[in-house]
Amino acid sequence: MKYISTRGQSPALSFEEVMLTGLAPDGGLYVPETLPTFDQQTIKSWSHLTYAELAFNIMKPFVEGCFDDAELRHMVDDCYAGFRHDDVAPLVELDANQYVLELFHGPTLAFKDFALQMLGRMLNRVLTRRQKKVVILGATSGDTGSAAIEGCRGCDMIDIFILHPHERVSDVQRKQMTSVLDVNVVNIAVQGNFDDCQQMVKDSFADQSFLPEGRQLVAVNSINWARIMAQIVYYFSAAFKVGGPYKSVSFSVPTGNFGDIFAGYLAKKMGLPIHQLIVATNANDILHRYLETNNYEKGQLLHTMSPSMDIMVSSNFERLLFDALDRDGDALRDLMQSFNSQAVNLPSNAYKNIRSLFDSMSIKDDHMVSVIKSVYETHGYLLDPHSAIGYAAALEKVKDESLPMITLATAHPAKFPEPVLKSGYPRAPELPDHMCDLFDREERYVVKPNDLEAVQSYVTEHLEA
Repeated sequence: MKYISTRGQSPALSFEEVMLTGLAPDGGLYVPETLPTFDQQTIKSWSHLTYAELAFNIMKPFVEGCFDDAELRHMVDDCYAGFRHDDVAPLVELDANQYVLELFHGPTLAFKDFALQMLGRMLNRVLTRRQKKVVILGATSGDTGSAAIEGCRGCDMIDIFILHPHERVSDVQRKQMTSVLDVNVVNIAVQGNFDDCQQMVKDSFADQSFLPEGRQLVAVNSINWARIMAQIVYYFSAAFKVGGPYKSVSFSVPTGNFGDIFAGYLAKKMGLPIHQLIVATNANDILHRYLETNNYEKGQLLHTMSPSMDIMVSSNFERLLFDALDRDGDALRDLMQSFNSQAVNLPSNAYKNIRSLFDSMSIKDDHMVSVIKSVYETHGYLLDPHSAIGYAAALEKVKDESLPMITLATAHPAKFPEPVLKSGYPRAPELPDHMCDLFDREERYVVKPNDLEAVQSYVTEHLEA
């Protein structure tokens, strides 16, 4: 399989090359030249597979030419054996046809473990094969950083630098990152917001001349196609648990960077019968505003109690826009260049196509806290703030109550004690046993100004030989 850039000016690459490249040289994001699709008979034959077996079947066409079957089987088996629930991604029914998909049983208690544990293993195998050392530079609004560090900390061929917005992630999120003291792991707190961190990463990928000769950047943010690929799997897995593919299923997805719900969109295109996809956002609602008005416009980034979604520029939305524009790279490039300085609108047919695929809702902090409270009081189930936003949107925006509606629970509530306590829950939710000493662990990180040159200089000064 070959991958092409959304902006149409970069050569097609293999999966291995895309995994190591991240952002395309023309500033675009890589997508498959042709998306694999599966007929209903094939999908039905997967309905009783284990999670690792299902992951193998779904990922196999995407990695063709990079890993043989034995390599891929070993990596998926090893990856998901490390999750702390036998079902890997268990489904919990809260009400009639209202479900929560628990995606927080990985090592760092967030959905990003599903992709980053796989990406770490794939990178390790490829870099060892090539005997090549690389630099991972990533930005995080909270969960990506710890998941990336956990996935890559043991690889001798990687130096990993994670940027997070200073004092804008939860204490648990920060400690998960900064208490990893491996010599190849460096955490940088940037005196800005997540979009500032993300822009530094994009600018650094666009011009890597600050690195010493022989080194290159590799992306772990959701601009890396391998992450999107791995996330497709749990949509199939969840659907099977409620009768799919014999009946349609709907999903509500708390999302800031659009990567998680884009994976659901791909699952639908690949043949999974999905009736409805709901984009659930917090007060940083660029996606909701666009879906309501066809006006894609930056706004002021707000600090909320769901910090992993405190994002104003949703990088993966470009991949959807590319499809909506009939994969016209020139048109997409012009659109994104305009977006840098002004609001943009899609042609009416393209907007109608996107609007037919997605519903959306923006949930403010007070509403989110009330949902945590009501769900616990009614069902005895504790949601984290991001999952509560997804569940609120699922209740409000459901179109067909006769079909299963699945909310993606993207993080463990112990990662965000403040909104949980504000809901009236009597105590801070406890961390799992493997993390119970988190706040006793030594921390290591550096605070840097919101300045690209200062951050890049620090990276080059702290590369391992």
